[in-house]
Amino acid sequence: MKDDIDLLAFEKELYKLGHTFIAGVDEVGRGPLAGPVVAAAVILPVDADLPGVYDSKQLSAKKRREMYEIIKGAAVGISIGVATVVEIDEINILQATKLAMCRAIAGLNNVPSYLLIDHLTLDLDIPQQGIVKGDALSLSIAAASIVAKEYRDKLMKELGEMYPEYAFEKNSGYGTKIHREAITNHGYIKGVHRLSFEPVKSIVASEMQIKLF
Repeated sequence: MKDDIDLLAFEKELYKLGHTFIAGVDEVGRGPLAGPVVAAAVILPVDADLPGVYDSKQLSAKKRREMYEIIKGAAVGISIGVATVVEIDEINILQATKLAMCRAIAGLNNVPSYLLIDHLTLDLDIPQQGIVKGDALSLSIAAASIVAKEYRDKLMKELGEMYPEYAFEKNSGYGTKIHREAITNHGYIKGVHRLSFEPVKSIVASEMQIKLF
């Protein structure tokens, strides 16, 4: 993380314009073969001072857990939104990501006056800005990325306990070698694996072909 980046630069400009409740929004889980996509919305206080909080992908699991507890203690508001595997397959991963984000925003106790969103913009009547690599440039978005990551990792750990062959607690549903081999050897799990993602999609298509004959 570069020391010369002011992670509150976007927020400070918005504070000057009178925005108090600025929600940072980010998601985790767009790429995996299994599990939901999870979004978080976080509103930080105007005087937020959270050293060590930045893009969750750059933090160790231990450090991320520490930062998660710090964020919970400091935030004005935190909310989680989830889009299920079924929803991902029905409306595609991009739309499911936006749906999860909208659900997270709707769950906030304080209605935000402005949204800072990692990469995307949403069809909401709230002023907003999509910031490319926002989780590395905005403290609010970075906080949301940590919250979303911690929540989803917990879900995947629970799935790993239910289906140990797939090692979800280690791969978070991503297509690692062990995970792909498990799909080949044990098949896919309905409601857990994304049927619209490869290689699951091809397996489903093969099963459909077999049934036709």
